[in-house]
Amino acid sequence: MLSEFDLIARYFNRPRHTGGVVHLGIGDDCALITPPVNESLAISTDMLVEGRHFLPGADPESLGHKALAVNLSDLAAMGARPLGFSLALALPQADEAWLASFARGLFALADQEQIELIGGDTTRGPLNMCITVFGSVPTHHALRRDGARVDDDIWISGSLGDARLGLEIVTRHLALSETDTAIALERLHRPTPRGSLGLALRGIANAAIDISDGLIGDLGHILQRSMLGATLEADLLPIGRALQSQDPQTQLEFALNGGDDYELCFCAPPAKRDRVIMAAKQAGVVVTRLGQIVPTPGLRVLDSAGHPVKLHSSSFDHFSKP
Repeated sequence: MLSEFDLIARYFNRPRHTGGVVHLGIGDDCALITPPVNESLAISTDMLVEGRHFLPGADPESLGHKALAVNLSDLAAMGARPLGFSLALALPQADEAWLASFARGLFALADQEQIELIGGDTTRGPLNMCITVFGSVPTHHALRRDGARVDDDIWISGSLGDARLGLEIVTRHLALSETDTAIALERLHRPTPRGSLGLALRGIANAAIDISDGLIGDLGHILQRSMLGATLEADLLPIGRALQSQDPQTQLEFALNGGDDYELCFCAPPAKRDRVIMAAKQAGVVVTRLGQIVPTPGLRVLDSAGHPVKLHSSSFDHFSKP
């Protein structure tokens, strides 16, 4: 029978590779991290809970990837460089095949992003994985939510809505072409954290957030913290490739409120448009300018004629529905 400490040693204890930032990792009561000189620690925590964030029987390798990816996305939104992460894992049983697959997905992304597992906890219980990620960012240069300024451009990385379409495939058995199905499910289960873009935007963007619960809801956090408003042009939304197969209203709803995209929404002065484009090119990411920060509070989405668009859904909230 696999014990808790055997489980950790076999699947999660690996050689360190962070070059001195982590002084002590797995094996003691606490990990020890020293951030680079003149940098602040950036810390974020996210959970994935079976039945809430993923369905029973979900592919464990994809879960390993996504559990880390959603946390790395938070670091990207702050313009922070990854340093290390901890993992708290509750398991109904110590299934070795499941653990091997989960660890494979987790560490494939960790190696790609050069971030090290430095500690955590395991216990028996309903399947739940909680990752706390640690990064560093030059002091006073983090991309915060409260930094938007009047007349700032509003930008989006990548495309929107395909992850929401993937959720329809999983939960409602929506039938799409083989290609569109593969695209949508990949976006849902294996999001790409935009870490390189976040780093490139330091000193360019005034504010940023990652899109986890839907563009309208997440941009709303920037507006609330910055005490400003915004207008978005619906025709400029970067609709996901698979979502383009759906009717215009579905495209609009999923792009604005879908969630799980883990793209960056950021605000930058019009005078820095060329620098934004260069930063995106440097990061290998497409960005789209689709709106503007305005002094009047509230978020307005306009059609090509300048009229408000009608929406029939809202961004995700963990406590708004059973």
